[in-house]
Amino acid sequence: MKKPIFLEPLFQERIWGGNRLSKIYGYQTPSNQTGECWAISAHSNGQNVVRSGELKGKLLEDLWREYPDLFGHFESDRFPLLIKILDANEDLSVQVHPNDDYASEYEYGELGKTECWYIIDCDENADMIFGHHAQSKEEFIRMVDNGHWNDLLQRVKIKPGDFFYVPSGTIHALCKGTLVLETQQSSDTTYRVYDYDRRDDKGNLRELHLEKAIEVTTVPHVTSKVEPAFIKMSGGSIITFVEEDYFTVYKWDVQTEMELMQDAHFLLASVIEGEGTLCTEDGEYALQKGDHFILPHDLDSFKIKGTLQLISSHPNYKGSQHRKMESTARRQMANI
Repeated sequence: MKKPIFLEPLFQERIWGGNRLSKIYGYQTPSNQTGECWAISAHSNGQNVVRSGELKGKLLEDLWREYPDLFGHFESDRFPLLIKILDANEDLSVQVHPNDDYASEYEYGELGKTECWYIIDCDENADMIFGHHAQSKEEFIRMVDNGHWNDLLQRVKIKPGDFFYVPSGTIHALCKGTLVLETQQSSDTTYRVYDYDRRDDKGNLRELHLEKAIEVTTVPHVTSKVEPAFIKMSGGSIITFVEEDYFTVYKWDVQTEMELMQDAHFLLASVIEGEGTLCTEDGEYALQKGDHFILPHDLDSFKIKGTLQLISSHPNYKGSQHRKMESTARRQMANI
């Protein structure tokens, strides 16, 4: 099949959520505390359905299982990635995620959670928590036990267009006034370290997961350097933000018309700004801000016309020598 697969977004209410998903993207959200748009997901805690076409109404998990040709027979027992848009109307809890090995053993076979963030928008002078200052596990535990959060937590300034790579084991928290597109492993495992003593709608303090958090946190903190690669093209540009074990993430900035190639197993794409048209050999498809779609394996080339920005990604095989060889070959071809 050489047709794009458009998906219906799914929404999750959160104590820290707001109304920007509705105001900016026109989504029909459940309330003014909607924190997450699950845009492309086959996770059991929230699955998207196909919006239109011959596969309309099917769950993404069903496509993964029943139509492996769409995904180039990618070697995974589950759909590997999860794409979200997060509206942090208030500070999120300070948290950390496990890696694959820990999650598989202690979270009933769940994947670990390495993720990354593209800052769509944020308040002026906004910041976020990204890392910590402890130099040993003992110091980390002591500062947590004594509630020395200002001394422990590392804050960084952010602005629209910033990109952050957040490997498992990284202490982090989005803060008030931030709108983010998140690309992550397909996991819903989060260990809360600190939650500002907030209470849920029943008046109870929200649960923390300190024992597991201490076990999985990287100490001392390691900042993963992001070195985006910019390519100017006829009609626009491409930024490659990160290419790592689990995923590669791009920004497509279309000014007039860009012709692109599909050289991954499949591509995921989200329109974060503007509007235009996706053109394939099968036909033309209108694109507008807030659309999310999958470009299947057999869709080799396509054009995007208009003035719009998209964040796109594809999964990678962790530690796969074959994947590294393919990547090397593509770079060599590009230099010919």
